[in-house]
Amino acid sequence: MSKPTDASAPIRRSEARERLLGTASRLFYSEGIRGVGVDRVMAEAEVARATFYRHFDGKDDLVRAYLQAADRKIREQVGAAEKAISAPADFLMAVAHGIGDEVCGTGFRGCPFINAAAEYPDPESVVHQAVLGHRRWFREVLRKAFQRLGAAGPEQSADSMVALRDGAMVAGYLGDPRAAGAVLVHGTSVLLAAR
Repeated sequence: MSKPTDASAPIRRSEARERLLGTASRLFYSEGIRGVGVDRVMAEAEVARATFYRHFDGKDDLVRAYLQAADRKIREQVGAAEKAISAPADFLMAVAHGIGDEVCGTGFRGCPFINAAAEYPDPESVVHQAVLGHRRWFREVLRKAFQRLGAAGPEQSADSMVALRDGAMVAGYLGDPRAAGAVLVHGTSVLLAAR
């Protein structure tokens, strides 16, 4: 297990780092994290071993960077929706529809965070911690929206929507993606009606 990096330390950005991260993200998501070795990532990214270690402490650090990149992208999308949609009920429905669209997208292979947690079950690992950090943030966004909506139990409503999202992500990969997305949207509308 790689050591945690200081979150305040600047990330050394370079074209090589971006190639490594892009290659790792594609391979980890499409083939699974444990099934893809660092040597393959370096080879496909056309980056030397010394360059890899200049940017990452090891594979766990690369996996964490992959998850952090996915987290940033989702935060940007949700942040844009929050700015564009002032009504909390409309925002929550937009989130549900957005996830439903993702589940139905080409090449969808489940939630990268759920997939990573399954491959890194140790709650102390930097990878598992990155997953938990994303989930805490997402739940808090939902809790605040349910609170603004005036829901009697914003915590429980947020937990329920996270569970619906998790179920849709798994069902969308294993079964009918359209049905999974529809169930998520329906479940969210039920939560909104029950407030």
